[in-house]
Amino acid sequence: MKVLVIGPGGREHALVRSLLADPYVSEVHAAPGNAGMAQDVATHAVDAQDPAAVVALARTLEADLVVIGPEAPLAAGVSDAVREAGFPVFGPSKAAAQLEASKAFAKDVMAEASVPTAMARVATTTAEAADALDAFGAPYVVKDDGLAAGKGVVVTEDRAEALAHAESCFAAGGTVVIEEFLDGPEVSLFVISDGKHAVPLSPAQDFKRIFDGDEGPNTGGMGAYTPLEWLPAGFVDEVMERVAYPTIREMDRRGTPFAGVLYCGLATTSRGLRVIEFNARFGDPETQPVLARLKTPLGGVLLAAAKGELDDAEQLHWRPETAVGVVMASANYPDSPRKGDAIGGLAAAAALENVSVLHAGTSTNDAGEIVTSGGRVLAVVGLGTDLAAARATAYDGVARISWQGAQFRRDIAEKAALGQIRVPGVAKGRHVAEASAAGENA
Repeated sequence: MKVLVIGPGGREHALVRSLLADPYVSEVHAAPGNAGMAQDVATHAVDAQDPAAVVALARTLEADLVVIGPEAPLAAGVSDAVREAGFPVFGPSKAAAQLEASKAFAKDVMAEASVPTAMARVATTTAEAADALDAFGAPYVVKDDGLAAGKGVVVTEDRAEALAHAESCFAAGGTVVIEEFLDGPEVSLFVISDGKHAVPLSPAQDFKRIFDGDEGPNTGGMGAYTPLEWLPAGFVDEVMERVAYPTIREMDRRGTPFAGVLYCGLATTSRGLRVIEFNARFGDPETQPVLARLKTPLGGVLLAAAKGELDDAEQLHWRPETAVGVVMASANYPDSPRKGDAIGGLAAAAALENVSVLHAGTSTNDAGEIVTSGGRVLAVVGLGTDLAAARATAYDGVARISWQGAQFRRDIAEKAALGQIRVPGVAKGRHVAEASAAGENA
């Protein structure tokens, strides 16, 4: 099977690596890719958001499967064009990708499907936003209704800051969704769907803020780990029953079946499970550690979903190790990331046992050096027998890599490793690793 992966980032590099490890995949191509992917597979300078260009490349390569990574090509209808051209494509249609492209649309779907989520209001004016902020109270949660690369959400105790974020969205021609604040730790669960059937992956937790201790502005994500030993038994089963399948059935009922990855951003609150948001693709940076643990060949699963044959797919099997991914970001991220800084130590880090270095914002300069070309530059993933070992391995890899102004969090998965995460309403000592639905450690 020949696979074409569309996208330039760390999520796509993780997909490429997993597909290369699949014995049934004979060839992998990436477009446009990055400097790291170019070391692994052939890359093609194609605009990922240009449907015609992607279709032309798929035809040239005679691809057996096209995998679309980022949200922007999905919202641009690339998957529709590829599917209409006769290629199996893993990625939802433009209409189905509205689950991510519009938070208001997602709220409507959840309401129709009786999916538990935060109470919310859509605001289009400053007066409506102010009224919603006062109705829900602090902490204030304000979300840009459209795509914002994971950085369109403000959670703050400062009402003025919340209102200013809403006004900035209005000034850009958008609307906002204002929600009640959800307490409890957050969980990311990827669910692979063929439009009717679904298979969950291993739950993960990511870290949005730029600085240690969850301080500073939101980013696209500064690290993640999996599995989550502190989750209560049956968690994944509950998500599938109350969130994933109701949403998939509702999308099918509307005539816009969801085939791809339904990213469920969840909160384990004192009032039970709640959906924070949906995304329509693999999440970044969670994909990097999640796929590092996957034993089941990835290509066959994605092809089955693309062809509507996921009911015949085998249960997923996972490595017993824990995986921790640490994102290394460029200077001045997330504001105005500096580009062009030469990166040292990549080979030394990659040579470490149980370490993988996945590229996101990298390119090659005229001297042939790999340099920074975006905000989030690398994800360093470490595997270990437990969280403490996986953290040590990942940070050992990070210590080998350097460039001017590089920044990263030093506390990824630290609280979990110290046993400091509690799910509201679950007694201490009753947290167990999820096993049943996700096939953990099989």
